[in-house]
Amino acid sequence: MVKVLLVDDHELIRIGVKATYGELLGIAIEWLEAVTLHEAMALFGRHADIDAVLLDLNLADTKGLQGLRQFLQAYPRARVAVFSGTQDEFVIRQARALGAAAYVSKGAMTTQTRDTLLALLAPPGRGAAAAPGSGSTALFPRLSRTSVYDRVAELGPRHLEILELVLSGCTNHEISQSTRLSLGTVKNYVSSLLLALDVRSRSHLISLFR
Repeated sequence: MVKVLLVDDHELIRIGVKATYGELLGIAIEWLEAVTLHEAMALFGRHADIDAVLLDLNLADTKGLQGLRQFLQAYPRARVAVFSGTQDEFVIRQARALGAAAYVSKGAMTTQTRDTLLALLAPPGRGAAAAPGSGSTALFPRLSRTSVYDRVAELGPRHLEILELVLSGCTNHEISQSTRLSLGTVKNYVSSLLLALDVRSRSHLISLFR
């Protein structure tokens, strides 16, 4: 028996995941559920035996990779897998860089998701899960290398945080609320991102990562 915390605010998705993955190769899974980041972190704190967390990126109280960042800051040893419908290369790269143990796509085939879950839940020292972020295709999709990502690699932490939120579809006002920066400061960051990545507009910026 393994215990997995599923964090997603869509009830049908939670029902589908639990029904499809009640067990993996004879390993029974006990699913715990949360619909917000706050609820998930509180639940994780009460259950020391949670083996892994599947964390949706867009919840009522968090947007983009902010939730992953906050969860791992609170629980650095947690095995947190991003559970998302996006295949955006930037998001996948950043999730891995932030310490995600795996990236589980909501749109993946059942067999692919099963393989990722098996690797994620493998005991330490066995299988791909022995090295979170190791680049195993069982844990993370294989990604190409482009000049855009070379430029992104040169950005500072705050610029990366703003970029994550822009790509998540957040407005400047929403970014201001999430980061607690003034609206004017957010606008300056967005403008400097456009300049650094040599793009003409916000929509052009977003198109580079789609």
